[in-house]
Amino acid sequence: MPSTSPASHHGLATLYREQHSWLQRWLRCRLGCSHSAADLAQDVFVRLLAKTELIEVQAPRSFLATVAQSVLSNHYRRQKLEKAYLQALATLPEAVIPDLETQAILLETLLELNAVLERLEMPVRKAFLWSQLDGLNHGEIAERLQVSIATVKRYIIKAGAQCILLDGGWS
Repeated sequence: MPSTSPASHHGLATLYREQHSWLQRWLRCRLGCSHSAADLAQDVFVRLLAKTELIEVQAPRSFLATVAQSVLSNHYRRQKLEKAYLQALATLPEAVIPDLETQAILLETLLELNAVLERLEMPVRKAFLWSQLDGLNHGEIAERLQVSIATVKRYIIKAGAQCILLDGGWS
């Protein structure tokens, strides 16, 4: 795994020292929660730390706001998905509700699957979801997408391959 250069770490450390408080305030204004703002501010810098290329910043606040907006979008998407998951769990009979550890594992898997699906082109995603969740056959999907059945098959194979790559494959 490539590592960032010490010069890159030095620049990021300077950026952190000089702008972390500002970023946290910026996030707190959007979230209304100082704890979440602190967590997401750290996530912004962790994301930057993971970059392998040298980061040169001309306008630090604009740069950080852009990165933070992406982190914030991921945060809201995760919250929305988690809320839907918890609502679905609430509809289950008590006897079949998984234990808390299993719930946490299922939620993380769901979040990872969602991330994989988000990266797919829209027709590929639609074909896969209509096939897997709605039980539509290839002909019905082809008609909806106005493509050939062969194209639908390629879409579903492509999406399935991405899902299998998730966490080293499913059993």
